[in-house]
Amino acid sequence: MHNITLITGDGVGPELAEAMKRCVEAVIDVEWDIQTAGIDVYEAEGDPMPPRVFDSIRKNKVAIKAPITTPLGAGFRSVNVRLRKELDLYACLRPCKYYFGVKSLLKEPETVDLVVVRENTEDLYAGIEFEQGKEDTKKIIENIKQLSNKDIREDSGISIKPISITGTKRIVKFAFDYAKKQNRKKVTYITKSNIMKFTDGLFQRTAEEVAKQYPDIEAQHVLVDNMCMQLVQKPELYDCLVLPNLYGDILSDLCAGLVGGLGMAPGANIGEDYAVFEATHGSAPKYKGQNKVNPTALILSAVMMLRYIDEKEAADKLEKAVSEIIQEGKDVTYDLKPSRDDPSAVGTKEMADAIIAKIQNG
Repeated sequence: MHNITLITGDGVGPELAEAMKRCVEAVIDVEWDIQTAGIDVYEAEGDPMPPRVFDSIRKNKVAIKAPITTPLGAGFRSVNVRLRKELDLYACLRPCKYYFGVKSLLKEPETVDLVVVRENTEDLYAGIEFEQGKEDTKKIIENIKQLSNKDIREDSGISIKPISITGTKRIVKFAFDYAKKQNRKKVTYITKSNIMKFTDGLFQRTAEEVAKQYPDIEAQHVLVDNMCMQLVQKPELYDCLVLPNLYGDILSDLCAGLVGGLGMAPGANIGEDYAVFEATHGSAPKYKGQNKVNPTALILSAVMMLRYIDEKEAADKLEKAVSEIIQEGKDVTYDLKPSRDDPSAVGTKEMADAIIAKIQNG
């Protein structure tokens, strides 16, 4: 019996969490530690991710999280970023695999089977920012001028981009170890090192050193702007991508677009001690309670979770059922239909029902 923390989220999160929960229970026995978090919890408890949630994850080591709203421009900071920082979940893992039956703009989408490995703790997402007009910001601007002889406009906001050898080594090693374990043949490390020589350049040089430890895996460096074009034109040439934080965030969404969008994009945030699995799309509060949203991303995140806890047979069984339901195209949500207003589209619950029936019928 596995003890797993289930964070039900907000918006459409609870509906997706319930669909995923039932699908997982169709393949293994689980003892769920159910935790609420998000906007409603923030209003009730003054914290969108209270200490009890962290206590649960630390106890169980493994968690799966439904989407949680991040306010834009104001309010509390992303709980996803907070989870990664407090639990040192330094590796964000985003598989982007095409499933037959999903709409794609590519001529041969079936060739896409990528994994994005994103560094989670450094880069511009480290959260080291100085607000425009503040005294500390003015001091930073003046110090930069004195140290580098470069002018920054006085009305600027400042973000700091730290990239370390330590952080880079462990994320690149994670990518190569993952590639080796999953029998992937190539790791591509991606930067803008031609411009940012002391940060992205450090990432590139460190990645090249780590790559020498894995002679059986092809290693390659590509600039991030070129990588965007390459992924759109010939994604079949790439396998496992490892990137600093910001580029990883952007390219993982690009890769998701190749295979049908964020509704098909599972994810995981993994550290030395803990792992949190999550769908990578938002909480879609306007669809809350409508039993409408595609549960695939969170269910596929559960597939990743099952593999992480060494339940490979259960993971394969659940993924196979999801794949077959999507390919059949009958019991799927509106976004997986040829037309989004197709009256034969089913709801979140009904798609989960169909996946469970497929599992039970072998």
